[in-house]
Amino acid sequence: MGGSSVCDGTLSLDEFNASAKALVTKWRGIDVDALPDWEWRPCCKMGVPSETEGFVALEGVYRIRAGGQVEESSDDPVPDDGAEHDTLVQSSRDNVHLYDFHIVYSFSYKVPVLYFQGLQAGGQLLTLDEIKKDLPPHSLQLLNKSKWTFITREEHPHLSRPWFTLHPCGTSDWMKLLLHKLGDKDRSLQYLPAWLSVAGQAVGLKIPLKLYCSS
Repeated sequence: MGGSSVCDGTLSLDEFNASAKALVTKWRGIDVDALPDWEWRPCCKMGVPSETEGFVALEGVYRIRAGGQVEESSDDPVPDDGAEHDTLVQSSRDNVHLYDFHIVYSFSYKVPVLYFQGLQAGGQLLTLDEIKKDLPPHSLQLLNKSKWTFITREEHPHLSRPWFTLHPCGTSDWMKLLLHKLGDKDRSLQYLPAWLSVAGQAVGLKIPLKLYCSS
């Protein structure tokens, strides 16, 4: 019964947790230099970390706008050098945005949901218009043309603060198609890597092809 739900494009909480651990492990094995690692964040209930509920987090992704191009990095691109003029440093920081991404399980839709937020170098939250300016053309095209990927703003279920999110209403439909050729076990463990290959594109997150390859 546990593996059957994946056939219709959804997954159970246990399957989400198993796929999340597989994603974290595989991402670290690929050693993506340009990005930090995904990590599992357990939820706390009454101050005690939960063994069954949590989310996957990728935080500290820098996006640098230079000449109309957006580049991704896990390192602070602004040098801490006393020889730099304040105006140049400020100009550099104005072109730097910091992004956090969380993968959260939706009990309503029984699918993963991507929550994300962008911040200016000074810590101010980015608006949706500012975020869209950071996205590469293919991401904007996907958001504008696909009926399955559109951005809303909702309360993060574990942080109780508003975050942007890719609405999950059509996720089970395209995941059913994406996972059609995989076996039952592979479907469960490969669910999040496969899902991220689409969801990541919509928000400009570069996903290595090796992540989606079965091992």
